[in-house]
Amino acid sequence: MRDLRVVTAALLSAGLFASVAVARTEAPVAHSQFHVELGGALDQPTSGRLLLFATDAKTAIAEAKDGKVEEVDASPFRGTQDSVAAREVSRLALGHGVDIDVDAQAFPAGWSQLPAGDYLVQAVLDVDHNYNYSGRGAGDLVSDVVRMHLPATTTAVLQLNRVLPAHEPWALSPSTPKPLRDALPTARQHTESIDFVSPALSTFWGRPIHMRGWVLLPPGYDAKSATRYPVVYNTHGFGGSVDRFTGSIVSTWSNMVGGELPPMIWVFLDESSATGTHEFADSVNNGPWGHALTTELIPQLESRYRMDGTPNGRFLNGHSSGGWATLWLQTRYPEVFGGTWSTSPDPSDFHDFTGVDLYAPNANVYHRADGSAYPLVRDNGKVLASFETFARLEKVLGEYGGQMGSFDWVFSPRGVDGRPMPMFNRDTGAVDPAVVAYWHDHYDIAHLLQANWPTLKPNLDGKIHVIVGTADTFYLDGAAHKLKAVLDGLGAKSDIRFLPGRTHFDLYKIGDDRSGLMKQIAWEMYALARPGSKLKPVAAP
Repeated sequence: MRDLRVVTAALLSAGLFASVAVARTEAPVAHSQFHVELGGALDQPTSGRLLLFATDAKTAIAEAKDGKVEEVDASPFRGTQDSVAAREVSRLALGHGVDIDVDAQAFPAGWSQLPAGDYLVQAVLDVDHNYNYSGRGAGDLVSDVVRMHLPATTTAVLQLNRVLPAHEPWALSPSTPKPLRDALPTARQHTESIDFVSPALSTFWGRPIHMRGWVLLPPGYDAKSATRYPVVYNTHGFGGSVDRFTGSIVSTWSNMVGGELPPMIWVFLDESSATGTHEFADSVNNGPWGHALTTELIPQLESRYRMDGTPNGRFLNGHSSGGWATLWLQTRYPEVFGGTWSTSPDPSDFHDFTGVDLYAPNANVYHRADGSAYPLVRDNGKVLASFETFARLEKVLGEYGGQMGSFDWVFSPRGVDGRPMPMFNRDTGAVDPAVVAYWHDHYDIAHLLQANWPTLKPNLDGKIHVIVGTADTFYLDGAAHKLKAVLDGLGAKSDIRFLPGRTHFDLYKIGDDRSGLMKQIAWEMYALARPGSKLKPVAAP
């Protein structure tokens, strides 16, 4: 096929844009076509999911710093502003290429339907199939950003000419304040890595499975001393990983040194996986992560470090998916932990799954009964993306690691094909009531609390703390209200707070202090672990 195509490429503009001119084929194809080749970036064959991104050139240049567009991507926060096309590539070798029909698998629609105009286009080969979770990263191949007119009636050629480098886990953002940058070397000296091979998870998967994270030791920690410390088990949200904790580690260390946080051991746990976030739930798809944490990793850590080693000295904190994970761990293993402070958790009551009642007759996550779309992402009262937009983008980006797919891998039963059964149809949005029934019986936290409260109460009452903004970006305040109603109906002692006007991303800010809420939470934990302590927080400078 390649020798039948006559292609001429020319650079028409300087800087970061490479414009492509291509000769016409003898007959225009019905669908838009691109040809992507492996340039000189690799000297051996590779494979992965090939993604093409396009965005309006004028808008992108106007929004870019100094008018320089360094990459073209897509985000649910931008709704349908960007276009994506995809296909799987089983083998791509140097000097060879593959064709991609940008109308076959495309978001929000086939590229032949784009309004005529100039666009910026870039190709990415996602070699690890993790674009849905973390975007482009180490080892992925990318092309230059190319300016061209779309829809195209001729075939354009893109060259994958660069391999992206690995992320340096201890690198801080250039915008990080100088005091934190200065604290990095000392914080790193007081941080030790976790790389624990879990027997239970390894048995489940039939290969070694590692549990990873970091242990941050407080100032003055002495392994030979009799002094012990309370422990905070913290885990990240969706998109996080073991190499994305540096900012939290340095901030926590700096605040402990300054007396703004009490002296505690902090364990930062990685909950990322090839399927998204495993949420530390015991799942028929992901394996027994909760069991592995509570019966294997925590005992191992307590044998190595000067930890309290009692429920009143073990606390949980996480945000978003990490918020659900810590709420789940506290309610599933109430005798192990002394309390969770879960912020903006993923839905804890499936009567409100980001606004959708999954138990309603003929439930559909895309549309209400009147046909109106369910929103999923908002900012300052403006809807940025619907549930359908979010799910359709995820479907094109790839099969693994997306937020909706991640929920299936945690909550769903296993299908006859060995994969989790989808909770809803990605084409129509129709909810599968049989799958939802399984979700209800196994992972609806509000339901499980209500059904098992007499048994749970002795070890759980008073240990649930949930904090969420009333303007949560993903509408997660709705499920928190329902959880509160269930707990109040049970007469449970709980602490459910709704912070007026706060979103998913500014919840922790108090005044000018972006970690103000974290400091407040830590002192609440410390008061439970050391009820007689006279230690008080030092005011921030």
